[in-house]
Amino acid sequence: MSGTATQYPNYSPGLEGIPAGFTAISEIDSDRSSLTYRGYNVHDLAERGSYEETAYLLTYGKLPNKKELAEFNELLGSERQVPEAVYKALADLPDTADPMDSLRTGYSLLSAFDPDYKADPTDHAANVRKSIRIIAKASTIVGNGHRIRRGLDPIVPNPSHGAAANLLHLVTGEDPIPETVETMDVSLTLYAEHGFNASTFACRVTVSTLSDIYSGVVAGISTLRGPLHGGANEEAMKMILEIGSPENAEAWIRDALATKKKIMGFGHREYKRGDNRAIHMAKVAKQLGIDKGNTKYCEIAEILEKVMLDEKGIYPNVDLSTGYAYYLLDIPIDLFTPIFAVARVAGYSAHATEQIDHNRLIRPKAIYNGPEYLTYVPLSDR
Repeated sequence: MSGTATQYPNYSPGLEGIPAGFTAISEIDSDRSSLTYRGYNVHDLAERGSYEETAYLLTYGKLPNKKELAEFNELLGSERQVPEAVYKALADLPDTADPMDSLRTGYSLLSAFDPDYKADPTDHAANVRKSIRIIAKASTIVGNGHRIRRGLDPIVPNPSHGAAANLLHLVTGEDPIPETVETMDVSLTLYAEHGFNASTFACRVTVSTLSDIYSGVVAGISTLRGPLHGGANEEAMKMILEIGSPENAEAWIRDALATKKKIMGFGHREYKRGDNRAIHMAKVAKQLGIDKGNTKYCEIAEILEKVMLDEKGIYPNVDLSTGYAYYLLDIPIDLFTPIFAVARVAGYSAHATEQIDHNRLIRPKAIYNGPEYLTYVPLSDR
């Protein structure tokens, strides 16, 4: 559309840089390349806290004390299981169904089973209770959904497990060790929330109609499914596997740059000096590789990072190190994006509640660029 910049000076493709609302949930400081959840640096939450602490913070707006966190963990544990009808529906999906479709289907069904299903959509207390159930059941739907796709029976969640341990237990069928739980927990904390990203904004648009929180979460999951949003960690790992060994890495990345091949796991629209989440995730992923006696993925990633920074000034994002960390945890690649969603439902739920608490229907204006004032021709004359 020629002349757009001058004719419509307020137009921004993809709404880039356009403020769409106020939020007290998280802040991305592009200049500092920092991310905070309700004022707390995400590095501190990932290194010194837990995903459950983060979920509590996002849900209630403050960090819990020991008693509050213990009660919250107990409540989450009691809500981990999902109705048998959900498992049956997942089993009825065709073998070709994407795991994200299973997750979306699971939440669509769960909404009708929620004890607050009939609650007024503006009831804050009911929305908080729904949020807790949504957060609690995410790892179970993904973990047992994976088992069902493999023809295995679902496992009853251990109520003493947090989200990270529950997910690893259900996916692998084995009790996870503390080191693997810690790695997964860090990734869930780092992925839990990220401002008005595409899927979170979709969630807010949905609930702004006074639809319920589950509808917003389903909209968020559906948006995250797209390869331009979720899926980057999957593609980053596929790239690393294609490279194969550290000896191939520099030649591969230089050829990719020369031929303008898509390079996954680098750059981010919101950060000018690199994705700060990547710093902590890379450290955890590297240690995991050392613990498992397999450092080649980390070595490949470090070579790619050096060349990309030297040649293009582009930093890695969190998806690069998350990809090989999950792979080292023996998680199938097609579960990487669903695990992203396991973390992000805490953010979706917090945003849905915040949107409803201060609601105004989200209804942007469009710029029409089609034909005008056409003459209708009767069907008989066409």
